[in-house]
Amino acid sequence: MALAVPKFSLPPPPPAPILNHMENVEPSTQTQAAAPAAVLDDPLTICAISAVAIILATMLHEGLGHAAVAIATLHAPGTLTSLAWSSAYDSRLVLAGGTLVNLIAALIFWMLLRTDRRSHPALRFFLLISMTFNLFSGTGYFFFSGVSNFGDWAGVIAGLHPHGLLRAALVVVGIASYYGAVVLVGSSIVRYMGAPANDAQRFRRLTWVPYFTALIVDGVAGIFNPFGWQYVFLSALAATAGGQCGLLWLRHYIPKRVQPGERAVVKRSYAWIAVAAGLTAIFIAVFGSGVHLRG
Repeated sequence: MALAVPKFSLPPPPPAPILNHMENVEPSTQTQAAAPAAVLDDPLTICAISAVAIILATMLHEGLGHAAVAIATLHAPGTLTSLAWSSAYDSRLVLAGGTLVNLIAALIFWMLLRTDRRSHPALRFFLLISMTFNLFSGTGYFFFSGVSNFGDWAGVIAGLHPHGLLRAALVVVGIASYYGAVVLVGSSIVRYMGAPANDAQRFRRLTWVPYFTALIVDGVAGIFNPFGWQYVFLSALAATAGGQCGLLWLRHYIPKRVQPGERAVVKRSYAWIAVAAGLTAIFIAVFGSGVHLRG
């Protein structure tokens, strides 16, 4: 019987060494377009909006909270300045009026901010920073008067007993309410301006610019007050630098569960800049030196 002889075939030659194409391939003539840089908030417009907001908060405190209440309830004449309302007649209601008006105004601005999420970013930022200035001024005054025994709420509790316990209560209420204000403002910046808490650069632009704007506007107006230089440091700088200081560090106290909303960029607005320039000039020239009001 015949046996089948198996056929053997040689294996194919090994493939040629793979060349390093990275050195031989010519660069593509079509490069992928770089992603557009994120549009930044305009610091000049932020400064302008902040100037309008701090002037409004100051006049609400001094003009409506103190002067208007004094004239309406005591028929008392006095001098209204950017620093204070000065009158020969005061009452606990007049002294407390500034803080109460600031807190009511903060509530109104917060409600408007929550209900109008589709507003223009510049208007949204105005509502936000107006809420901030009023809220920090209102809650910060409790702590300030409790610690220093000076200012509106020191006058409210003057002559009441036990005085030491009342001062301690002001300090406790001030700390608790100011902390709540810091959390609310920080969370609102994340939600309504679309600024993540870890975006330190944008947060500084949205918070530090308003802080130093408020300090400059109130400080310059306070220089012209008729009561003396000591009130610039005791009232204008203390109330603004201390009361609004939460803007400098609130980013670190935002709850992690707060998620950023749609990014709202404050773009250059010459209308806001013009309005701010006019109001600041009037605020410094007229209310810096004071206006006498009849009862």
